[in-house]
Amino acid sequence: MARAPVGYRARVELSEAISRRRMARRFTGEPVAPEVLDRMLSLCLDAPSAGFTQGVDLVVLEGAAARGRFWELATDARWRSSGPSADGLLAAPVVVVPVAEPDAYVRRYGEPDKSASGLAGVPARDWDVPYWQVDASFVVMQLLLAAEDSGLGALFFRLHAPSDAVLAGLGAPSRRVTIGAVALGHRAGGERTTSPGRRPRRAVEDSVHRDRW
Repeated sequence: MARAPVGYRARVELSEAISRRRMARRFTGEPVAPEVLDRMLSLCLDAPSAGFTQGVDLVVLEGAAARGRFWELATDARWRSSGPSADGLLAAPVVVVPVAEPDAYVRRYGEPDKSASGLAGVPARDWDVPYWQVDASFVVMQLLLAAEDSGLGALFFRLHAPSDAVLAGLGAPSRRVTIGAVALGHRAGGERTTSPGRRPRRAVEDSVHRDRW
């Protein structure tokens, strides 16, 4: 997958992308240009990775049949036929599912250079902080920002079905996990008010605790 070309300039500054980013819940169905999607995927895979394990893969669903299969696996028929709200999300031309491999992190932290971590030989179920979930979250956050940078909308959402069944239906190898999925596309008009529009953001001074709580 190609990296961003030399001399490429982002559409917006990072601080602007962060402040402007909002979840989109309605899409037009207009396709995302392949080169734009490839750049976004490349950027999100540049996210930090614990031990540089790079244990997160992306299942990118672009074809109508592939997306339809995903929605059948991840949602129920009642929701899919519920009206404009569902229709606006189902119109997204791209769905990205981050798929992490816990065993890759167990193997990585069993290597000699990670001996000081205290995680050697610790099975994935006993990790206090599942690094694979953290890495998948980093990848998703960078994908959301890359979408904003590209002038597109994005929505991260949880799966409304057992993740094991969804991943199996997508052909993912066994012993993989996911934290949800991201819908991508051009925003549709008539977007309903998002949470930041309904709830005030906490002030920095109320959220930041310096030196101690």
